[in-house]
Amino acid sequence: MAEKLDDLNLPNAVVVRIIKESIPDNQNAIISKEARIALGKAASVFILYVTSAATNVAKKSSRKTLAATDVIEAMSDLEFENFVEPLKEAYENFKQNKNEKKEATKQKKQNKPDETIETDPLEIN
Repeated sequence: MAEKLDDLNLPNAVVVRIIKESIPDNQNAIISKEARIALGKAASVFILYVTSAATNVAKKSSRKTLAATDVIEAMSDLEFENFVEPLKEAYENFKQNKNEKKEATKQKKQNKPDETIETDPLEIN
């Protein structure tokens, strides 16, 4: 685990980006430094809370590795049902993007011409 409690905080840039994406475009809200710090700490605590619940889900299944499905089940167990469907959708999109990237890489490898040229090392041109 982390050595210091401050090690568990999200980077400030990430917190600011999340805040900016959460505020509607038509509002010119200014977020104070204290509010950014508070939101960052709250997000960190929430992540620890969900991680703990997801770890319990994995332990029930006799596994040590957390899976996305454990997090989704934990969100439901913690009564955050409003987040379950969007989380499932995000997970499905992630898997689909991952598979698409894998296929694209596979296609590139198949379409790449064989660039190895065999020459006699003793041959002088």
